[in-house]
Amino acid sequence: QVRLVESGGGLVQAGNSLRLSCAASGRTFWSYDMGWFRQAPGKEREFVARINWNGGNTDYADSVEGRFTISRDNAKNTVYLQMNTLKPEDTAVYYCAASLGPNNYKIWGQGTQVTVSS
Repeated sequence: QVRLVESGGGLVQAGNSLRLSCAASGRTFWSYDMGWFRQAPGKEREFVARINWNGGNTDYADSVEGRFTISRDNAKNTVYLQMNTLKPEDTAVYYCAASLGPNNYKIWGQGTQVTVSS
């Protein structure tokens, strides 16, 4: 069973960047598709980005396309979310999740807070 721990959140000013990391335990990390999701106060959790098991395919929400980049390093059991040109509306708790196959996210991290000030 893979376990996930996010890090890298914090408080930044609009226009700046952050890189989130999601470290996975377990020997089978490489076999999982990975995703980033976020939940803002008073809103439902929403999809941000996903990457398939070998990093060959990525997908992004329209709201972050061109600003965020998802990547993974299977040798380090880690998935990343590089977030550039941050906006106040990006403020949320960010979660990484693991999926065996497409869109079957059953394993979740505890989340990391990202706050973007205007």
